[in-house]
Amino acid sequence: MTEHEPRPTADRDQAHGETREDQRQHAVQEDGAQVSTGIDTAGVPDAAIPELVIISGMSGAGRSTAAKCLEDLGWFVVDNLPPALIPTMVELGARSQGNVARIAVVVDVRGRRFFDNLRESLADLEAKHVTRRIVFLESSDDALVRRFESVRRPHPLQGDGRIVDGIAAERELLRELRGDADLVIDTSSLNVHELRAKMDAQFAGEEEPELRATVMSFGFKYGLPVDADLVADMRFLPNPHWVPELRPYTGLNEEVAAYVFNQPGAKEFLDRYAELLRLIAAGYRREGKRYVTVAIGCTGGKHRSVAMSEKLAARLAAEGVETVVVHRDMGRE
Repeated sequence: MTEHEPRPTADRDQAHGETREDQRQHAVQEDGAQVSTGIDTAGVPDAAIPELVIISGMSGAGRSTAAKCLEDLGWFVVDNLPPALIPTMVELGARSQGNVARIAVVVDVRGRRFFDNLRESLADLEAKHVTRRIVFLESSDDALVRRFESVRRPHPLQGDGRIVDGIAAERELLRELRGDADLVIDTSSLNVHELRAKMDAQFAGEEEPELRATVMSFGFKYGLPVDADLVADMRFLPNPHWVPELRPYTGLNEEVAAYVFNQPGAKEFLDRYAELLRLIAAGYRREGKRYVTVAIGCTGGKHRSVAMSEKLAARLAAEGVETVVVHRDMGRE
């Protein structure tokens, strides 16, 4: 990926006789030079301030792939930018006369000596009403260890320890940022193409919807989805697995779906859970949260969870929520 290295200026404003740094709110000292961290957008229309996405997450979880996807979608991508320079990057974009309308910044522990400045920069952006989103790439420890071992590279934080030590240290460092993320993507079982498809689904649209939902079926025996915001359990319904003529099929089959929804409590659950999601979705919109992942589980992720996920996704779509359905474990048996 091509890196675009911003160079903050300290040109003197001839009209006022002062440097631009004097007009900004914060500064950090780096190698003896003053680096601005405020946003000076005086005279710049709000419409010219670029949209900002911050990509972060675990090393080895796919940050570079996510960034490359946004670059292919026309975003101006900056890799490994010190967090203190993010407001400066936004300011430069705002003064580009519309040439830089969308900026994606990759922030990771390679710049860990700057990482403490991230929260201050995010607060500055919020105070200036800059639209920003945080995308966090997550993955299981097992998957991360396999990836580092396959490329024979050390984890950037492992030092003299093991890969798992570096992973644990990074999780602790990123814990608070993960909690603030607008979108968490678990890449444990995703390949590069599947991750790109997820990013395309979230960012390729010309008009940004109010709320995007992913409804994911899964099997409890394969583990909980770590990127789920809400989890529902369908194991209270009889399992079609024990009906010989239905066992080979999935919840996408009409007969299996009919069997599931003819069971006591199935339709009532769908109605009440859809109502609960309407309440939650309204709250998410008020809080500016744009993405939600609803996980629907059963034993193997093949019958009940699949049928319920399809019906629930249809309900959400009918109510104006842009919805994607993912059947995580269907076909694993």
